[in-house]
Amino acid sequence: MNADVVIVGAGPAGIFTALELLRRGSRQKIVMVEKGRSIEERRCPKSRTNKCVSCKPYCHITTGFSGAGAFSDGKLSLSCEVGGDLPTLIGPDLAQETIRYADRIYLDFGADTHIEGLEHEEERKEIRKRAIQAGLKLVDCPIRHMGTEKAHDIYLGIERHLQENGVEILFGHECRNLILESDVCRGVTVSDGRQDFEISARHTVVATGRRGADWLEKLCAEHSIAHAPGTVDIGVRVEVRNEVMEMVNRVLYESKLVGWPRPFKNKVRTFCQNPGGFVSQENYDNDLAVVNGHSYKEHKSDNTNLSILCSHNFSVPFNQPIAYAQKVGELTNMLANGQILVQRFGDILDGKRTWQKELAQSNLRPTLPDAVAGDITAAMPYRAMVNIINFIQAMDHVVPGFASYETLLYSPELKFYSNRVKMDTDFNTSLQGLHCLGDSSGWTRGLMMSSAMGVLMGRKLAEEG
Repeated sequence: MNADVVIVGAGPAGIFTALELLRRGSRQKIVMVEKGRSIEERRCPKSRTNKCVSCKPYCHITTGFSGAGAFSDGKLSLSCEVGGDLPTLIGPDLAQETIRYADRIYLDFGADTHIEGLEHEEERKEIRKRAIQAGLKLVDCPIRHMGTEKAHDIYLGIERHLQENGVEILFGHECRNLILESDVCRGVTVSDGRQDFEISARHTVVATGRRGADWLEKLCAEHSIAHAPGTVDIGVRVEVRNEVMEMVNRVLYESKLVGWPRPFKNKVRTFCQNPGGFVSQENYDNDLAVVNGHSYKEHKSDNTNLSILCSHNFSVPFNQPIAYAQKVGELTNMLANGQILVQRFGDILDGKRTWQKELAQSNLRPTLPDAVAGDITAAMPYRAMVNIINFIQAMDHVVPGFASYETLLYSPELKFYSNRVKMDTDFNTSLQGLHCLGDSSGWTRGLMMSSAMGVLMGRKLAEEG
């Protein structure tokens, strides 16, 4: 098969690359390779079974058109201060301008026009004052909340738009390798599960998301693609009653707080806050179960969940941050018999495990009913656990009641980012014709910044076409 542009991965970065090529009037032949299914065929059976059944060959939550975006809470961060380090590569002004452009595309496909976090100025000042007193930084970031169900509809509209305008999307196809001639990438080798075949292309765009970060890391090592060790985030998903988070939810919707707690001073941050949301499970390769969270526009719970993530950066001699995080996850899964582990914060401080009967007696009921009560400290590295405990206690000054005895911590919450691929401002790697985008590239984190990176890639490819 021949193409002008082959895009590996149909997450936001790959999607917006194709969208921008179309919007620029490009006549180049675009082929997208996605090992998961189309939006129409992505269905998590947990709503019927009430427990994760470990779908094969891939988890419907993490794999398929739009990646994890279709089943996420669908929050679009509208500030270039949030979403990774792309602004350090292309400059903050261009990053912010492109975010605004990508946001208009989401609006065109039906995103809610309301933006969270722009009102209640005096109350925002009060929250910021409390954060400063606690040694934390409040990052201003307006949020456009699509909602889990609305995100599904929006990405379905985008999928159909691409197909109707000539983009060929190969669902159920897995990229095996790159086709190389010396230091030039000529395309990819793909498998449909029965046979391998080649797709030749002038430009190969790898945009495999967090789901494909490990795969891209191995690809970089195999083909000597210039890269540097990246960051890995290890943490927990925290759940509290809505009453505890009432002011923050109303004023900010999502509180983006950052701290460097003593004694280790690793960066610790909040991420993916879901007012009235639900804690969820995702399955990665090798049956690794990780925790996440989402929120619907209409369907609400009595709880708010958010993640607290501790960033780890490794140097010599160790250079496998993804493998490190996977081991932490595997050990936690072992303690929970392959599921998600949950523990009360007070039990952690008391040095005891949590029992299922104790959860049933609490004001706070888990929104992930099949999570296993236990002891996450038996698997969480000491450095990360101390950072998380100290950060939660600092958060209690900003949100009184956040560090209550019954606050729930779910584990493992892991964010995999590829070793950062070295690229120029046009996203050219050390291999001619190869470009790496989105979370798998190590440069972005989240829907909006990945979408913006795709927009810029589409523009560059349109200019050359």
